Amino acid sequence: MSTFDEYAALVRHLSTQQRASEQGVAADEQRRRDLGATVEYLDRRLLAQGQRLDQLGRTMGVTSPPPGPPGTAPTAGPPGPPGVPTSGPPAPPGHVGAGGSGPGTGWDGGAAAAPGRSGVGAYPQVGVGEAERALPVALSATAAGVPGQRAGEVDAATELEMARRWADEADRYAQQAEVLAQRPALLPTWSPMARAIAVYLAFAAVSVLIMLVMVLASGVGVVGGWTLFSWMCAGLPAASLIGGWLVLGRWGRPAVGAMTAPRYPVIGFLLCFLAVPLAYCGYLILIRTLR
Repeated sequence: MSTFDEYAALVRHLSTQQRASEQGVAADEQRRRDLGATVEYLDRRLLAQGQRLDQLGRTMGVTSPPPGPPGTAPTAGPPGPPGVPTSGPPAPPGHVGAGGSGPGTGWDGGAAAAPGRSGVGAYPQVGVGEAERALPVALSATAAGVPGQRAGEVDAATELEMARRWADEADRYAQQAEVLAQRPALLPTWSPMARAIAVYLAFAAVSVLIMLVMVLASGVGVVGGWTLFSWMCAGLPAASLIGGWLVLGRWGRPAVGAMTAPRYPVIGFLLCFLAVPLAYCGYLILIRTLR
């Protein structure tokens, strides 16, 4: 009877272990499917980020350098010290170095073979039997500066979580870049209307200065009265309006977003065509007041 009970207990134990193993396999498969779905999601996300950055670069006129032609050899490093052979094809048999120490050695004798070097002794010669002992010992990968393999097994879920965090950080920086790219180069922190008013007033001020110079030239007889009146009422205001219009269209437009910047032509017309005549009237009033 005890044998049958032991057999039944063993069967139940094996059945429990089998169910636990099946559940573990199913959980492992589900984990692998989840990891695969996460990898595909991150792949699509990084691809979309790359495309968005390329689009921003093309919009702002920034292009990546073209890749080099296929088969281009890497640039050689700086030449080594005299007497040390640099990287290149091996010397043919029987080739004698610059010092001529012997055929087929490829060694020029070092500092001892240089003429005119007093006080430099010859290097010790290595015998035939000592050649193996004279060879340098190979360094390990860790001693040579190459990072070794991790001690523990890499957790895929942790690595994917770190990749997701870096992707979130990249999205945040991309949004900041888009916000900065939507600002114009001219007075980026100003509103469009304030920027337009400042530009038109700057050109109107230049026109006023030119008008004052023409008034002084008219006082000495260089510029006629009709010419002064024409430039004051039409020429200088029109030049100010056109100059402000062009500047706002060139530097008042953001790198991305709206293709045409708001220029407010009515405000520009009023500022430019009223500033010069009003400045001339103020000049006349000032002159008569001082007299």
